[in-house]
Amino acid sequence: MEEPLALHPVKLYVYDLSKGMARRLSPLMLGKSAAGAPVPARPTQGLVHTSIIVHKDEFFYGSGGISSCAPGGTLLGPPDSVVDLGNTEVTEEIFLEYLSSLGESMFRGESYNLFEHNCNTFSNEVAQFLTGRKIPSYITDLPAEVLATPFGQALRPLLDSVQIQPPGGNTFSRHNGQS
Repeated sequence: MEEPLALHPVKLYVYDLSKGMARRLSPLMLGKSAAGAPVPARPTQGLVHTSIIVHKDEFFYGSGGISSCAPGGTLLGPPDSVVDLGNTEVTEEIFLEYLSSLGESMFRGESYNLFEHNCNTFSNEVAQFLTGRKIPSYITDLPAEVLATPFGQALRPLLDSVQIQPPGGNTFSRHNGQS
């Protein structure tokens, strides 16, 4: 008789890198609705960093590639919000092999781009692998919303050069014994 597969919780940590400033300034920077009312606030409206928590570690992507640490172990501290993405039957061994493959292909450090291939792209990809669910669209749609504004277009040349790598994690390597 086969043993049932263990279920492992999967969480999305969401960090507001602007610490609330972007939310307060977004109506001025990103415009107003047609009726003149401010753009409605989103749970995370600003410069958002996300990571996936599974198998007792936090995994994230930045300009240094895929990294990991204990949950909340980067210098960003505790997340501003946590989204429960469900559970996975994917074992830690299979997950680490998957991450190793991603780190050698789609999510190398030099592939990082603040708007088109970032931590949220990584979190979305990993969430779908683990649970079949995407991360919330208010996070994945944010870069396009910013770029659709005159302010976003004016800042794009500057922002395209921004590289984000939250300090405090260890670069992921399948060979370093853990993550």
